[in-house]
Amino acid sequence: PLTFILTGIPGLPMGSYWMALPLCCLYLLMLLGNCTLLWMIKTDHSLHTPMYYFLSMLAVADLGLSLSTLPTMLAIFWFESTSLCFEACIVQMYFIHSFSAIESGVLVAMAFDRFVAICYPLRYASVLTNSLITKAGGAIFMRGICVVVPVAILIKKMPFCRSHVLSYSFCLHQDMLRLVCGDVSVNSLYGLTAVILTKGLDSLTILLSYMMIIRAILNTVSQEARAKAFSTCISHLCAVLIFYIPLIGLSIIHRFGKHLTPLTHVLLADAYLLVPPVLNPLVYSWKTKQIRRRILILLCQR
Repeated sequence: PLTFILTGIPGLPMGSYWMALPLCCLYLLMLLGNCTLLWMIKTDHSLHTPMYYFLSMLAVADLGLSLSTLPTMLAIFWFESTSLCFEACIVQMYFIHSFSAIESGVLVAMAFDRFVAICYPLRYASVLTNSLITKAGGAIFMRGICVVVPVAILIKKMPFCRSHVLSYSFCLHQDMLRLVCGDVSVNSLYGLTAVILTKGLDSLTILLSYMMIIRAILNTVSQEARAKAFSTCISHLCAVLIFYIPLIGLSIIHRFGKHLTPLTHVLLADAYLLVPPVLNPLVYSWKTKQIRRRILILLCQR
């Protein structure tokens, strides 16, 4: 059976506990932060608002994205196990790209939430109803699930006759495509189309939303109202930057960074998949008054 060889971090031995321990701490922090957010939103009725419903969707996407990479990352650094069968690699690739597309869609929904809250505050409750949020969440998850299915089907039919050594500690579509010895034009074209229709359109939609938000804020007469309106967007802006900066950087070096060291590629790919799920709960806990107050209450009760 076809087996791929995963790569750890260049320059570090596979069984490096110096790398395994920080990775475990990152995964534990990710699990604790996102599960705590989900639990607080579920149990606190004051958080049953559209913004927090979208935040719970973001936490689910972050959990899925991190747990997709967890088995192989820990297998490499704890157990020095680098081999992964072809089918398992395709499954991991599918979930990584699906949850990435889902997270991008959730960020768009959160941008729309901020747009309605700032530009049309009096119509906020009538526009963002529970029915609309449910439909939007279902559409976001279905898009993420369906758009990656052809990617997995196409690459499953490809012949692999070159080296089976992958560049990362997990399976990515671009990395697997590099090892194919047949014609990959269809795979590359669909992969590019999928990225444009998901993350490309999402980023443009977010940019358009914030252009309209900034215009609405600048038209506000009161300086205090401007500051208050802008402060409600800081957490979402941080989440957008945390997600899209590593993604854009990884896409650029895949196409134009062939001369860069393998360590640069690996660290940027790890940052793209590990940093957003860890930082998003911290950012929202720090910048969102209701969540911060809820955490302080829990700590005082302890």
